Amino acid sequence: MRPHVSIDIQLSEDDLAAALRADVLRGLTGSRKWLPSKWFYDAQGSKLFEAIAELPEYYPTRTERTLLRRSADAIASAAADAGELIELGSGSSEKTRLLLTALGAHKSLKSYLPQDVSESALRAAVTWIHEEYPELAVHGVVSDFTSMLHTLPRGDRRIIALLGGTLGNLVPEERADFYRCVHEVTEPGEQLLLGVGLVVDPAVMVPAYDDAAGVTAEFNRNILHVVNQRLGADFEPDRFAHIAVWDPDNEWIEMRLEATADMSVTVAELDLVVEFAAGEQLRTEISAKFRLTEFHRELETCGFQVQHSWTDSDDRFALVLACRG
Repeated sequence: MRPHVSIDIQLSEDDLAAALRADVLRGLTGSRKWLPSKWFYDAQGSKLFEAIAELPEYYPTRTERTLLRRSADAIASAAADAGELIELGSGSSEKTRLLLTALGAHKSLKSYLPQDVSESALRAAVTWIHEEYPELAVHGVVSDFTSMLHTLPRGDRRIIALLGGTLGNLVPEERADFYRCVHEVTEPGEQLLLGVGLVVDPAVMVPAYDDAAGVTAEFNRNILHVVNQRLGADFEPDRFAHIAVWDPDNEWIEMRLEATADMSVTVAELDLVVEFAAGEQLRTEISAKFRLTEFHRELETCGFQVQHSWTDSDDRFALVLACRG
């Protein structure tokens, strides 16, 4: 009998709609306007990000993939008795096959739990994972890992992975909340695998978020299309300029949209009118970059013991394996 396949929907379309309304209301009425980057990823946004990942300027995805390919066996050896791999924000699970193959060679891995907010992406991933790894039980969970980690099922000697530099999209307070929640839902000795971008020359980092072809600009403006489509807003995305800057104090890239003229925007479902002055900026994403020694200290402060780190040959990206103390 083949291991079972299932999907647990813990976040409905109504839940997502309510979360979007709350985020847009909070973000557009603050002293500095912002929108959470998770709302980039409707179908069009996901397609645009796939295109970004292939751009010559966008090194993070291919660097992490190469690093995973080179380090997967070492990661698996350090997690040789893991019974379950949980991947947060799994998306298509495309890079995950490198880990699954390596972990599977140790025979202890029995199940894979991909988690994502997108039910369609999750269903597609679960299908191909089950076909490629028929010996694994696959249990997809539709949820938001930033607020719903406590709903993940308890397993047998789990390793939790958050790849793709996604951790860098969280401000320090949110990262601390994430570590606290992971600590609460894991047992001593269970492991956490994180993929993070490292601080390098801004001349390398900034173009990765402001490519010459303008694909990232289109991706950035897509968040306004999402608000228009889902909340009946009347943003004119082409009247906002894409900006990517390096913040040396916080050591993160900020993506922003800048109003090119004075304008009023109505968000019908919120009964909200938002005024933008020419030159006013709306923050849509941060992408924090880390220094490895300080990142280790951050993890250890939050109750995790760093076991191993792997970096690429240019020290642009790191995979860090830690265990819950």
